[in-house]
Amino acid sequence: MDFATIIGFIAGLGLIVAAIVGRVGVAGFLTSFIDLPSVAITLGGTFAATMVNYSFHELVSVFAIAKKVFTQKDENAIGIIDTIGRLTKKARTQGLLAIEQEIKELPNPFLRHGFSLVLANIDAETIRAELETEITFIQERHKLGQEIFLTMGTFAPAFGMLGTIMGLIMMLANLEDQSVIASGMAVALITTLYGALAANLIFLPISGKLKRKSEDEVLVKEIIIEGIISMKSGAIPSIIEAKLKAYLPPKKRERKVIEK
Repeated sequence: MDFATIIGFIAGLGLIVAAIVGRVGVAGFLTSFIDLPSVAITLGGTFAATMVNYSFHELVSVFAIAKKVFTQKDENAIGIIDTIGRLTKKARTQGLLAIEQEIKELPNPFLRHGFSLVLANIDAETIRAELETEITFIQERHKLGQEIFLTMGTFAPAFGMLGTIMGLIMMLANLEDQSVIASGMAVALITTLYGALAANLIFLPISGKLKRKSEDEVLVKEIIIEGIISMKSGAIPSIIEAKLKAYLPPKKRERKVIEK
């Protein structure tokens, strides 16, 4: 569970609500800042425009990708490096068949697949090509998720502005009715608030988080590829570990957590 994301959402929304309540009170917040038609205009319009822009299959798949924002833990890169080093050392001393069962039990599917290619005696160039192709398609899927949330972050303020225009039309069409002027102005302003809030607290941050998680995942997979190829080429385990740790910031290189 990514607690930073959840805490960020709660803290951002909580601070905004607290600031409003501190100014106008709970009753004022409920009457002035909660407006279902404005929600329908802003969020409904955003989702509708996104459906026009993408296929239904793409929209369904993006929610599975977005789950990573809340549920996927960061990859333990140093643990994976230690695992590669340990298995390489065992393979050098006892042979490849000695690590076959351990490979089947590895929790990381990409690492498991890479080692299985080594066990199948596939040449290094073919292994690299196959694993890099897998990374390419993973990046494309992640890019789609980032793009959809970025698009929603673009649409939300636009539909907030659309609600503002609607509210102003209502207000200008009934200048003689003071109650309509007040309600029209409320709709005009609240939809802009909803659009800005949805874009800057939900859609754009999720897009950014997906981008960072994708970059981290790809980095770990690149480390795995380099480790697998180094093992295939017969490199010494200690040299492999040092080479792979060079991918990481200095502080992360010292965290000794073995991933089994």
